[in-house]
Amino acid sequence: MKKFVLGMLSFALLASNVKADEGMWLPWLLKSQTTEAMKKKGLKLTTDQLYDLNKSSLKDAIVWFGGGCTGEIISANGLVLTNHHCGYDYISNLSTSADNILDNGFWAKSMQEERPVAGLTVAFVVKVEDITAEVLDAVKGLSEKERTAKLQGIYKTIVERTTKGTHYEAQCCEMYKGNAYYVFTFERFTDVRLVGTPPQNIGKFGGETDNWMWPRHTGDFSMFRVYMGKDGKPAKYSPENLPLKAKHHLPINLKGINSGDYAMIMGFPGRTNRYEFSQGVKIATDLVDPAIVALRDVRLNAWREQMKKDTDIRLKLSGDFASVANYWKFFRGEAEQLKNNKVYEQKQKDEKAFGAWAATKDEYKTLLADVEKTFAAYKPYSLQGIYLREGIYAPTVIKYAQFASVLEDLVAKNDQEKLEATKKQLLDAVNDLPYDQPIVEADKRLFDSILVLYYNNIPKDQQAPYFADVILKYAATPREAIKAYTDYVFDNSIFANADMARGFIKNPRITMLKNDVAFKHFDAFRKHYNTTFKAKVDEFNETSLALGRKYIKGLMEMNPTKQYYPDANSSLRLTYGTVKSYMKFPMITNLDEVIEKNKKNPDNVEFSIPERLKELHKNKDYGRYAMKDGKLPVAFLSDNDITGGNSGSPVIDGEGRIIGLAFDGNWEAMSGNIHFDPKNKRTINVDIRYVLWLIEKYGQAPNIVNEMTIVQ
Repeated sequence: MKKFVLGMLSFALLASNVKADEGMWLPWLLKSQTTEAMKKKGLKLTTDQLYDLNKSSLKDAIVWFGGGCTGEIISANGLVLTNHHCGYDYISNLSTSADNILDNGFWAKSMQEERPVAGLTVAFVVKVEDITAEVLDAVKGLSEKERTAKLQGIYKTIVERTTKGTHYEAQCCEMYKGNAYYVFTFERFTDVRLVGTPPQNIGKFGGETDNWMWPRHTGDFSMFRVYMGKDGKPAKYSPENLPLKAKHHLPINLKGINSGDYAMIMGFPGRTNRYEFSQGVKIATDLVDPAIVALRDVRLNAWREQMKKDTDIRLKLSGDFASVANYWKFFRGEAEQLKNNKVYEQKQKDEKAFGAWAATKDEYKTLLADVEKTFAAYKPYSLQGIYLREGIYAPTVIKYAQFASVLEDLVAKNDQEKLEATKKQLLDAVNDLPYDQPIVEADKRLFDSILVLYYNNIPKDQQAPYFADVILKYAATPREAIKAYTDYVFDNSIFANADMARGFIKNPRITMLKNDVAFKHFDAFRKHYNTTFKAKVDEFNETSLALGRKYIKGLMEMNPTKQYYPDANSSLRLTYGTVKSYMKFPMITNLDEVIEKNKKNPDNVEFSIPERLKELHKNKDYGRYAMKDGKLPVAFLSDNDITGGNSGSPVIDGEGRIIGLAFDGNWEAMSGNIHFDPKNKRTINVDIRYVLWLIEKYGQAPNIVNEMTIVQ
């Protein structure tokens, strides 16, 4: 088995008949993957210049930013460029109504002015090692449940071995649903400081209206700097720390772009599920995605109402609002485009071909029948987990109760050392959730709306008994009962008040906890899920993962000359392609169009812009950043294959120079996490010339530009 799988992966990675713009490739395997196709597109670098363990290479300029985005080093002194929306929470947390850098922007005119950012880290990939043989040997012959438990022990052993005697961190990653495994070694820096950000009406220009849409005109960037201790290693914040001496930084290409130019992206894409079965696609389009959209919609509506009334409230909620809104629109688009692209039908066609091939193969002949049976059993309760996570647990009053529930066992066991440590963690968590009175009012509306959705959309025989036994007893009709019950919760729970929640965590009393109505609410829905559905969901996840693993293995056997890439899993990847438009859309946008959008939408705050930007546009002082037609570029398209987590990734030309910054995908290809659309899949990028012009001309911070390596 071990020998076969390694050989199978080897020859599967050698072929080259997948479209060059599809795939999130493993950079350390490029020698056997896609080098020739990349060169034909315009790559001038060697594979060692892209990824090398012993020498400086492109991978040393790519950072995992905050654990959810990508950033890149663009100066020898550790200057990091990423998206505005990646830095948004950190910028928001540094903002107050008196010093509102989120709305007004911020530009450090010297390193002394840079602002420390609490909680932000960046991590560099030091090395990647293949541990496939070791892992597969250890799990051979185990059931899926046994395998899952065994993997945790194996991972722990490998991580400890990999990091022993170093200051590094390590993480084991599964590829091809468990047909291959790698261990990543990271160097993580914790002293990261804000260097510059445009005001959010530049960094978020277009807001939710333009999100996932093209043409786009968003200056979606922010800048930070990594600091190190005097010994060159990561260190906690100190004024004595020094700017990082970067192993590699990306030069800036100001020469401009043309259609067909080579464009590659390196970063940490989050999650894809390109090998999903047709039944999973059907559940996503018909059930799961619409439910997520509905549940997030009520959250956004509740917050939006209060954010309009008060600047402080808007600042406090802006990070959470942006995060929830981003994927609210994503799931709308995914469901729509999965249907438009007939992905369910295409998956069925692929599975039919696999079934014909597998009919005479003992290992695979029952696979598709097993898949059908597994998904048919799961479908009736597929919304239970969604309604728990995205619904019941969403209000802050329930989050507070959930935090407090962690203390229950610790108090009972009288484990004082662990209790005190947990209290501190929970107090930090409570403090991270703003709960001023206007936010409490929004939370109350959210709580009410979620219960209405739950009552209307979860089958009555699947609903928590607490709903009929308690909630519906508060009034004669379900709607009146939900409203009266909501009023009672917010009038009587200690968790509807942040100070009282903190007081309980500091001095927890279990009798008080168990008598609290918000805790009873949380506990009733939690226990209902755990006793009625959790085992079924766990079994489905284990079985579908095993079936998916076997399916990928079978596909590789069926198509030995086809090139396969693993699903994204927040590990370092490379995607390559070209600068390219689609349909009848322009390839590039410009500042004139920003001004025009602003004029056409005078009452829409999403299209407001600073007066200074209007003045600079009027003066047309674009200098070296202008295009040949004299206009200032803003954003452009490329046909790279990206997903969430690639936000902030550099768009790099054939010589290793940055030409832009990836920040979004396009609406027509929103099915991309499950299905790659070779015709319409595009990446939306902010042009590096717009970035530097905003820094130098708008922000009046030439000191930042001067530390970059510029190619003109």
